[in-house]
Amino acid sequence: MTPISELQNTHTMSVLVDNEPGVLARVIGLFSGRGYNIESLTVAEIDVEENLSRITIVTSGTPMVIEQIKAQLERLVPIHGVNDLTIEGPHVERELALVKVLGVGEKRVEALRIADIFRARAVDSTNDSFIFEIVGDTGKLNAFIELMVPLGLIDVSRTGVAAIARGTVVMDHD
Repeated sequence: MTPISELQNTHTMSVLVDNEPGVLARVIGLFSGRGYNIESLTVAEIDVEENLSRITIVTSGTPMVIEQIKAQLERLVPIHGVNDLTIEGPHVERELALVKVLGVGEKRVEALRIADIFRARAVDSTNDSFIFEIVGDTGKLNAFIELMVPLGLIDVSRTGVAAIARGTVVMDHD
């Protein structure tokens, strides 16, 4: 049996950085240079006046690897704060996907029925295809996509995870 300290866990990290060229490349370089995997990555400017962006990274590893990632991220110069949302308390994670499904007849009807159950929205429609927009946690999106495969799934585009702490918690930064 694998010791608990060796189990791989998925963590969502929120990293506050200066919004300047090369910062994202440095963060990605830290991961690739050490063989860490990035499962999801999103980045967007969040404060125009202070010129700050938030990078949300979903990664996995043993507790020791996760601690190493956080420590190494905190040492990068244009980084103002690193929060491991997975262990720091309640947080909200969402992802958006566009899912293209070809189908006619019963398959088309079934795709629309499943989309309704998942609260996916048809944002484009032709006589033989749909593009659905679905928002939710990663598990919800994965389940929806899996159900669309036998109904004619031909393409998927996903945004990656966006996450934020719940309640009055504010991300640390200097």
